[in-house]
Amino acid sequence: MVRRYSKKATKTVKGAMSRRKRGTLKSGGSRKTVRSRKQAIAIGLSEARRKGQKVPARKKVGKRK
Repeated sequence: MVRRYSKKATKTVKGAMSRRKRGTLKSGGSRKTVRSRKQAIAIGLSEARRKGQKVPARKKVGKRK
């Protein structure tokens, strides 16, 4: 099976998950505490992208007509 994320990116996501468990992970604009597991993973992946680690690009969302 092909590896999707680098080992460093996996560490970054794990760090975001542990911050969520401790209650210190905050969301972007509103700075509210993150409680959702999916949102914590998304935040970890975006942090990894900003660091330049090997992570697939975000999914493209089409415009409504």
